[in-house]
Amino acid sequence: MEARTDTHTMNPHVFIFDTTLRDGEQSPGCSMTVPEKVRMARKLVELGADIIEAGFPIASEGDYESVLAVSREFPEARVAALARAVPKDIERAARALEPAKKPRIHTFIATSDIHLKHKLRKTREQVLEDAVNAVKQARQYTDDVEFSAEDATRTGAEFLEQISLAVVEAGATTVNLPDTVGYTIPREYAEIIGRVARLLDGKAIVSVHCHNDLGLAVANSIAAVEAGARQIECTINGIGERAGNAALEEVVMILKVRSEIMPYRTAINAEHLYPASQLLTEFITFGPQPNKAIVGSNAFAHEAGIHQDGYLKERTTYEIMDPQSVGVPDSKLVLGKHSGRHALADRAKSFGYDLSGEQLDALYEKFISQADNKKGFTNDEIRALVEQQLRQPESVAN
Repeated sequence: MEARTDTHTMNPHVFIFDTTLRDGEQSPGCSMTVPEKVRMARKLVELGADIIEAGFPIASEGDYESVLAVSREFPEARVAALARAVPKDIERAARALEPAKKPRIHTFIATSDIHLKHKLRKTREQVLEDAVNAVKQARQYTDDVEFSAEDATRTGAEFLEQISLAVVEAGATTVNLPDTVGYTIPREYAEIIGRVARLLDGKAIVSVHCHNDLGLAVANSIAAVEAGARQIECTINGIGERAGNAALEEVVMILKVRSEIMPYRTAINAEHLYPASQLLTEFITFGPQPNKAIVGSNAFAHEAGIHQDGYLKERTTYEIMDPQSVGVPDSKLVLGKHSGRHALADRAKSFGYDLSGEQLDALYEKFISQADNKKGFTNDEIRALVEQQLRQPESVAN
């Protein structure tokens, strides 16, 4: 792929803005206590997240205390607090961020006509004025101000460009164009992001925040990076409102694994991805689905005999990532009705049994006869089958 040379796309670093503690926590079953948020923030610091959005201080006393606690506990981290484009919100966010050495105030207002008409009941001119005033107020407390145009992907192109330029002139250093309702598709989103990135021409970082209502949050985020975005807002395990957000572990590993065609880099320490996923699961009411990319329990599991045979001969035949590179202890060969002799022999060998060809054939026949009626075998069940087979006279094996 030909490398871009536009001024708005030259920087290969992509900032990872983690909003697990804010947008992620807003999803049903994901509320966290202040101590849990601090523990999760510690893992996010170890992970290398560039920005940690710790909460929405005006929303509740707990959110205010969370932002304050994270700012106090990790003063060197770049901690963000969310605020509507309302003076009292920005004041509250600024107070919660006081202990942070690198605070970010993240202010937002809806910009789509559907939100203006039905939710805000304001004109575009009023929204533009509120946005500019909010950014100017936030700049009184910090040099790091992010503005989000809520529902950007359903906002008219001209107004989106107008408000993006206006907030940057007012002092915003990051302009976030979220796909708030998961409505856009990669090609369309790339056009939106590219247009604003060219307009701002390096005066501010263009950011994306994608929801997964159509299952495209990660794809849209990656398309946006290729179009000039240099910040991705995402969450561990993809938690968040409704169908969730872009999953941090997925966008990071896409950029890492496919770096030959996407020459971008992040500061994420990938070996902490799985531990971060596990820690979050400890705090909320659900974990990632088994087939979840990168961190799901089946992400590095193989049951089909053809796959197992290939994997045992050379791991890269069926794995594009080393599980340990993302913190997963090891791959798993799951023995079930689709498994083959090679995997069964390998499991028996791991127990210390080196089977002859005839013993393996007999064991495999017995294994398959039971497998059709089982969801899988435990190690204890496989060991029992092996030991039972080894107790048989060699003639029986024939």
